[in-house]
Amino acid sequence: MIFELPNSEYFFLFLVISLGLLLGRFQIKSISLDFSAVIFIALILGHYGVELPKIIQDIGLLLFIFTIGIQAGPGFSQSFRRNGFKYIVLTFLIVSIGFLLSMVSILFLDTDTPLTTGIFNGALTSTPGLAAAIEATHSPNAAIGYGIAYPVGVVGVVLFITLAPRIYRINIKNAEVDYEKNLKKSLPNIVTKHFLVENKDVINTAFAELKHHRPSIHCIVVNIHRETNTLIPCKDTFLKLGDIITVIGRDDEMIEVEKYIGKEVDLPKREATTQDVQWFLVTNKTIVNKTISSLKIFENFNASIAVLKRSGIDISPDPNTALRFGDRLLIAADKTSINNVAHLIGNDDKRLSETDFLPITLGIILGVLLGSFTINLFNLFNFSLGITGGVLLVALILSGIGKTGPIIWTMSSNANMLIRELGLLMFLSTVGCNAGAHLTQTIQEHGVTLFLVGAIITITPLLVGWWVGSKLLKINSLALLGLITGGMTSTPGLGAASKHSETNIPQIAYATVYPFALVLMIIFSKLLSLF
Repeated sequence: MIFELPNSEYFFLFLVISLGLLLGRFQIKSISLDFSAVIFIALILGHYGVELPKIIQDIGLLLFIFTIGIQAGPGFSQSFRRNGFKYIVLTFLIVSIGFLLSMVSILFLDTDTPLTTGIFNGALTSTPGLAAAIEATHSPNAAIGYGIAYPVGVVGVVLFITLAPRIYRINIKNAEVDYEKNLKKSLPNIVTKHFLVENKDVINTAFAELKHHRPSIHCIVVNIHRETNTLIPCKDTFLKLGDIITVIGRDDEMIEVEKYIGKEVDLPKREATTQDVQWFLVTNKTIVNKTISSLKIFENFNASIAVLKRSGIDISPDPNTALRFGDRLLIAADKTSINNVAHLIGNDDKRLSETDFLPITLGIILGVLLGSFTINLFNLFNFSLGITGGVLLVALILSGIGKTGPIIWTMSSNANMLIRELGLLMFLSTVGCNAGAHLTQTIQEHGVTLFLVGAIITITPLLVGWWVGSKLLKINSLALLGLITGGMTSTPGLGAASKHSETNIPQIAYATVYPFALVLMIIFSKLLSLF
């Protein structure tokens, strides 16, 4: 019997992935490479002639970047508003250090300008920047320089991100807790309080009219306690002197409620109420993007939405708040209306876990089209987002929109994780094999000096960026991991960062700064070509 090793690309693709995953399971003092081990196996096999088609790399990259954008989108705008200045400063610092080191290499080491421009982009793993460098220099040396520095850039960032928690003694759980605490500081605290009706201006006023008198107060009255009875407020209910109302809402608005209604009191023991307060899951696609007021649940079901939980954050809803697929609503309603409310909201966990591939394919198509557009800036150079920037930007926008017609731009967490990890494995395998094929040749042709220049341009921004981000800007460690990978435009690095935590903290930080870093790489590549 004769056995021949299959000479097929799909065989070697899964061989690289399998060997990489096996290597990633080994631990030395609780340190493992996990998914990042795939690129090391790919580099070795690539050196010995294994090649994988670039289409696998592109498909993997598209899947990975799109799922990152969809996941990070809901928290992207909030994160930018809250931390935008710090994030932009750190990203500018990271890219600028790489640019200045490249200038030093050209001016003082007399390295070839196109070659160094390529090294700059390879060290910071920026393919769109390389395209700009080739366009500006009109020299194939830019691609050669990129080939020299890219393996070091990929491996250097992955290693740094993988080992940083151990080197800097980061407690991941503490970092997650600190991030959530800081996030909640910027958001209102949702509380439940009770107030005695003392203000004569609200007595004998229909409950529906109270909201018109104080439209700025978004708190919800869930119960009215009158003598020995507990009433469920409806639009025709009148408040009486001595009533005690139970209110759920923002802590900072409770002061206004007290001024308007009366003093805060403790609630005495009452008989059982006919009202129920439950959490409901928004899975009815027909109400996605509709405002709370348009649902008319108060008028139709005598129910009130007290709290909206989105991406793990409690939000005090107002009538103009638009609902998103997957939102959780705390609703107070009469027990006889609970089933009707559930039917309106959806409240079906199974629908949340379903995977619809149409939004994924359409989103990627739109992203590729956007990335294909080229704009001439000030008649100096052409700018294009490329497929990576285009797909990421489209995913962020679509996840922010939430719904277009019948299409819901969201994914379940399980589906997102599966597709993201599959895309990352395909990307790492192809990048590693193709880089490993040319690594020895480029070093032999151009010497160790250029290799060292690329290593310095990769390592220095990492070290300086971490020190400035943690010591001066006081950025959360998990967010800092995502910021550094975004500043270095390193998709494999983000894959390593995402393995440190089950939260999406690194992904949000990455998505916040990546477009800015992409633009900086293109501009600096154009500037380097002028030397």
